[in-house]
Amino acid sequence: MIRVLLVDDQPLIRSGFRALLELEDGIKVVAEAADGEEGLALVKRHLPDVVLIDIQMPVMDGIEATRRIAADPALAGVHVVMLTNYGMDEYVLDALRAGAAGFLVKDITAEDFLHAVRVAARGDALLAPSITRKLIDRYVTQRPSTRAGSGLKELTSREREAVALAAQGLTNGEIADHMVITPLTAKTHLNRAMTKLHARDRAQLVVLAYESGLVTPRNP
Repeated sequence: MIRVLLVDDQPLIRSGFRALLELEDGIKVVAEAADGEEGLALVKRHLPDVVLIDIQMPVMDGIEATRRIAADPALAGVHVVMLTNYGMDEYVLDALRAGAAGFLVKDITAEDFLHAVRVAARGDALLAPSITRKLIDRYVTQRPSTRAGSGLKELTSREREAVALAAQGLTNGEIADHMVITPLTAKTHLNRAMTKLHARDRAQLVVLAYESGLVTPRNP
C-alpha cells in the first residue's frame, strides 16, 4: 500500500487529487494539510511514502518544508514531490536542491499523475518526463560550481558516464543500453555516485551534474 500525504493551500486541488488517488488500488491518502508547517507535522506523525506538496503556501512554503523533511534522518523513507504551475518554474531547482524527488505540473494528466506517485514511492526521481527535462534545462545555473566539480573527481569514469546520462533524463534501462551493461549495474553506478557525492537521491545527483558542468543545459 502506497501511503500519500497531500499538502496544498487550495482545498479544491487537494480534493481533486484525493479523489483520483483513492480510486486506485494500492494507494491510500493518509492525511491532508493546508500549509507547510501543518504538512511537516503530519509527515512526522504518519510517515507517508509520498508527500505531494505545493511550492507556494502560507506559514511555511513547500521548499522549506521539503528541506526540513530531507534533513531529518527519521524521515529518510519519505519521498517528496513538488506541485507547481508553469508560472513558478524558477523554483524548480530550489525544490530539487532542498531534497525533492521531483515535481509535477498541476495540469498533468490523471494517468501521468498516478504513474508519478508510484515512481516516487519506489524511490526513483521524477526526472524522465520531457517537461522535467525542459524545466531543468532552462533554469539550472549556466555557470559550473567549483565545489560540485571537485566532488565529481571522486567518481570513476563509468560512474561519471552514468550520472551524465541520468541527468539527460534516461532511465536505468536506457543507461544500461547506452553503456552496454545491465540495468542493475547502471543502478549500482548511480548509487555509488550518490554515496560519494552525498546526494540524498537521484534528483540531487542530477542537480550536481548540471551545477558541476558535467552536463550542459540545452537552450530552452
